[in-house]
Amino acid sequence: MECLVGLALSLVLVAPLIKNSGEFIAKQIQYEKSQSLTAEADRALELIGRAIRMAGYQNANSAISSTRKNTASIDYLQVQKSNGYRGSDSLMVKQEISPGVDFDCIGNTLSKERTKNNLAQQGFLVDRQASAPKGVKVNGGSLICQSLDRQGRIINTTLMSGIHHLSLEALPASAGRAYMVKMEVTDGVSIHQKLERTFTTRNLL
Repeated sequence: MECLVGLALSLVLVAPLIKNSGEFIAKQIQYEKSQSLTAEADRALELIGRAIRMAGYQNANSAISSTRKNTASIDYLQVQKSNGYRGSDSLMVKQEISPGVDFDCIGNTLSKERTKNNLAQQGFLVDRQASAPKGVKVNGGSLICQSLDRQGRIINTTLMSGIHHLSLEALPASAGRAYMVKMEVTDGVSIHQKLERTFTTRNLL
């Protein structure tokens, strides 16, 4: 009987500690998940911003540069509205190859081989998660990077998942074109964060 009473008292004392420990661990896991999702989104936004800043770059030493300088028919930066997952916008940018070392959105060095009509191009869009089977609830869509391979063909690479919505809005700017990029990320359960950044082109007026 004394053992049972002692065991009961021990459970009464230990139970709150176990409960608090469980709640702390759950909160810690959620915090780490949130931090990881934010870090991924920040990296993705920086890649989008880098592409926007480089859009329309023209190499002064390029043989085609002089013929393109005053050509309005080339769309160096295109935003298509509401054509992606949950009505997300998409972005496509084009540029000439610079004399330095530049990279596309998946880390490939931009080179003459990775061009189409002498222009490198990068795109960003949100699509349904390719790895999720039909009928299965997904944690948002996937942010896709479109770039060119060494044969000048478009390849799609997933940058991150958990994208609820992506939007790009043109803003008035004193120099260049400014764009507000808004991204909503989610884990599909309890985390839903909104991030926004403003980027200005360096080569387009």
